[in-house]
Amino acid sequence: MYEKIEKLLKKHGITAYALSKATDISTAAMTDYKKGRSKPSVDTLKKIADYFGVTVDYFL
Repeated sequence: MYEKIEKLLKKHGITAYALSKATDISTAAMTDYKKGRSKPSVDTLKKIADYFGVTVDYFL
């Protein structure tokens, strides 16, 4: 799932840090998603989807 987030980050030219600040998702949580230690909740996915202008289904 993080691969899709990373793809959007690259497409829009922003960092995971900038995304975490804009969406109030902790940088620790972003790191956990990247390393596969946890997966974002539906609410978190909604924040990310809204930020990038995609649907939650994009991540599923």
